[in-house]
Amino acid sequence: MTARERLRHTARAALSHAQDLDDFFNLLADAGLQVETRALPSGDLAGYKVALPGDTNREGQPVWYSGSKLASDLSLPQIRQRLATTEAPTAPADSPARNRRPDAWHQATAAAERIPHHFDHADEPTAQAHLTVFGELLYALPAHAPAHLKAELHRAALAFEHSAHSRARADHQHARALRGALKAMRHQPPGHTGLAMLLDAAILVVLATQRRSALRHHNRQVAAARQTLVHLQAAYDQIAPTSLAALARHRPTDGTVHQYVRTLHEVLPTHAEQILTENAWPALTTALAIAEAAGHKPATVLQQAAQQRPLGDAKSVSEVLVWRIQRLGERHAPAPQHGPRRPAALALKPPHRPAPGTRPLMRRRQPVLAGPGKRAADLTRTSPVTETGESPDPLCS
Repeated sequence: MTARERLRHTARAALSHAQDLDDFFNLLADAGLQVETRALPSGDLAGYKVALPGDTNREGQPVWYSGSKLASDLSLPQIRQRLATTEAPTAPADSPARNRRPDAWHQATAAAERIPHHFDHADEPTAQAHLTVFGELLYALPAHAPAHLKAELHRAALAFEHSAHSRARADHQHARALRGALKAMRHQPPGHTGLAMLLDAAILVVLATQRRSALRHHNRQVAAARQTLVHLQAAYDQIAPTSLAALARHRPTDGTVHQYVRTLHEVLPTHAEQILTENAWPALTTALAIAEAAGHKPATVLQQAAQQRPLGDAKSVSEVLVWRIQRLGERHAPAPQHGPRRPAALALKPPHRPAPGTRPLMRRRQPVLAGPGKRAADLTRTSPVTETGESPDPLCS
C-alpha cells in the first residue's frame, strides 16, 4: 500500500467518526499522522494537509498530501459539506425509547435498509449521497467490532470504495439520518445484537448496489460490490451465531412457541416451513415475545417485519425477521393509550425471568480522543469515495 493510499484510508476512517472539523483533525493526529492546516488572512480555515511519519523527501522534509490530492471527496469543502449534513438521532413519539437515548445502531440499520428504495425512486445526487454515507459507515465499523472481525470489515470498506465510485455529485442533505446515526454510534456500544443487525442490512444494501451497477453495465463496480459481499458475509457469519444464541437462551415457554408457530403459518404461509427449520427460529420466538411484552400483537409485528422489504435475498429468513422485529419493538411501539401488556409470552425460560410488573426492554458528549496506541489502530483500518471539490491551493485543501 502506498503512502497516499494509507493516508486516504486513515482520513476516511477519521471522517466517519468525526463530529466536526476540529474533531477530524484531532482524530488524524491520534492515528499518528502529521497534520497541518492553512488559514486565510481573515483567520478562516483554507485547507489542510497530512503526511506519514518517516515519509520524507531527499531534503528530509515530510511528503505532504492535501485533502484533494488524497481524493476529491476529502477536500476541505467536501468534508465541511458532509459534516454539516448530520441529523441527530431521535426516537419516534410513540416509542418506549422516547425518554431515553435513541439506539443509534437501530437507527443506522433502519436508515441503511431504506437505501435500496432510494436507488429505485430518487434522483442520482440523492442516490449518490446515500452511497457515500454508507461507505462512511463501512469504514467506521472496524472500530466497533471485535478484534477478530476488524480486518474483514476493513477489507469490505476498501472494496466498497470502488463499488460506490461515481462522477455524480452527491446531495448530502438527503442522507442526514444515516450520517447522524453513524456519529452517535461512536458513543454507543453495539450490544449483543447491534453489529450483527447492521451487517445484515449492509449485505442487502450491497446487493442492491450490485444490481444497480449491473443495470448500468458498470462491470468494475459490480466486481467491487461482489468482493464487498464476500467480506461482509464472512464477518456476519462469524458474529451472528453468538448474537442469536444470546437471544435463544431466553426463549419463551413451549405453549407460547406453539402459538407463534400458528401465527407464523397464518402470516407467512410461503416461508413458514423454511423458518421453522432454520437455526434462528428460537431467537425469533424470543424477539416476538419481547415485542409482545412491549404491547405489540405478534401477528402484526411479524407482518410489518415481512413487509419492510422482500425476503428473497435473505440467506436466512428467520435471521432477517429477528433483526427487524427487534427494531420494530424499539421504534414503533403502540401509543400509550393502548398500554403495554404482559402476555403469556413473557413466561420466559431460564436463565432470565422478568420481575412481576416490569417490561422487558431491548438492550454527545465532547469527544474523548484516544491516546497513542488506542484508536490509532482502528483508524488506520479505515471510508468511501465519491463527490468532488478541489481546493485552489495545491498543498492544502
